[in-house]
Amino acid sequence: MKERESVAERLEAAALNGMTMAVWADVQPNKAAVIDPDGATRSFAEVNANANRLVRLMRKAGLKAGDGVALVMSNRHEFLEIQSATLRAGFRITPVNWHLTAEEVAYILNDCEAQALFGEARIATVAPAAAQAPNLRLKIAVGGGLDGFTNYDQALAGLDPSDIDDPVLGNQMLYTSGTTGRPKGVFRPTPVVTPQAMYAMRGYDAHSVQLCAGPAYHAAPLAFDVRAAMGAGATLVFLDKWDSEHTLRTIAERKVTHMHLVPIMFQRLLALPAEVKAKYDVSSVRYIVHGAAPCPPEVKYAMIEWFGPVLSEYYAGSEGGAGFMINSEEWLKKPGSVGKKPELLGSKILDEAGNECPPNVSGTIYHQLPPGGGFTYYKDEKKTQASRVGDYFTMGDMGYFDEDGYLFLTGRSAETIISGGVNIYPQEIDNELIKHEAVADSATVGVPHDEWGEQVKAVILLKPGYEPSSLLADEILAFARDSLPSFKVPRSLDFVTELPRSEAGKIQRGKVRAPYWEGRARQI
Repeated sequence: MKERESVAERLEAAALNGMTMAVWADVQPNKAAVIDPDGATRSFAEVNANANRLVRLMRKAGLKAGDGVALVMSNRHEFLEIQSATLRAGFRITPVNWHLTAEEVAYILNDCEAQALFGEARIATVAPAAAQAPNLRLKIAVGGGLDGFTNYDQALAGLDPSDIDDPVLGNQMLYTSGTTGRPKGVFRPTPVVTPQAMYAMRGYDAHSVQLCAGPAYHAAPLAFDVRAAMGAGATLVFLDKWDSEHTLRTIAERKVTHMHLVPIMFQRLLALPAEVKAKYDVSSVRYIVHGAAPCPPEVKYAMIEWFGPVLSEYYAGSEGGAGFMINSEEWLKKPGSVGKKPELLGSKILDEAGNECPPNVSGTIYHQLPPGGGFTYYKDEKKTQASRVGDYFTMGDMGYFDEDGYLFLTGRSAETIISGGVNIYPQEIDNELIKHEAVADSATVGVPHDEWGEQVKAVILLKPGYEPSSLLADEILAFARDSLPSFKVPRSLDFVTELPRSEAGKIQRGKVRAPYWEGRARQI
């Protein structure tokens, strides 16, 4: 018991200077820290050694605490090593969605003021994006070679693997898009530190295995899978793409205990034939955390029946928030809720006039900022202030508290589309569609979809001289595919004779969307 307490104390201290991985490397050096999609493993000692080499590499290139580091890569062990390095050297890490276009990646590289870029060689946008980011001091290619980049393994060869003696806690800045089209960095001046007690509450122990089935660059898998495994000393198993049976096989073979999933993954697992589901033992699973999109109650009931009462649901955003959480037992008593109003930081529901709504009356959800102000949108004070009322901020979501203080979500801002748990911002799509020679105006909206929740639809007003036709619709959608990442490309297109705009000139998406949702409650 005394030894266990000593390790816990070391971990608590190490969390404050980013050296948690170093403690685990000392305590369990030969345990697998990460297992790549191809089955290759890296031990805690190996990950920690490369983290130290990376710090020395970046410092040699001139990086200092507070500087930005970007990575554009899929789920692989280098992600964990780079994350561990930035945490201990005071760098600010920005993982970038590798499905974005080269121009979008370049915008983020420049906006986050990245000094170093780690890019996966197989991702075609890495080199073109880097070419548009003149302030990069260091460009490292992962998993192969790229012109103008140094190979990852070669860059680390010969560098000292021993623990650095001057660790400084690093930070992160993730990007969330806004309705004006350009993504914005969510910057918190004070890094978030997860107490070790949190891992104990989630059931982590020396045998825990964490599955990361979603993209590690996304806020939720990064927090609940990557960072949780690092903090708890669990083995992290990476998947690089979703395959329902392969996921079950991995859970059974690796004896996975913890994972973060989104509801579309639940639906796809449940859709497997009964004989396939019966082939795999999932009894090792102790904790499934989910959020990012609403989960239909019947889907959640089925998952609890299959896996047991191991599901915990969260409600928060990249910006933070009060942090709603509800476990399976509590959810079964309040089906559809995302949790009870937290005691530490408050939340409230306001109507359009700014008055607080009584129980069971829906309004806009506002979350209390922590002492010191919480977050800002990087380089966008206007956007930062627009989201706030006093010391509260909103992510544009709608909902109500019931008489017992449980939050139920009823909608969200008219702009954001959530398809399969992914936020899609229609203005970005409109900005591309309007470039087509036949398009006079565009209003992209989310329409109902049984599997994805919502699907992207373009509603188009044509210029005079053009007539609606299926051929023209196909041409406009093909145009979109040339300029947008695949998940943002509309899946369908309708032509209209007018699009409603406000007196201020803003498209009224609610009116555009309404006919598609007639007779259906729009989920958030």
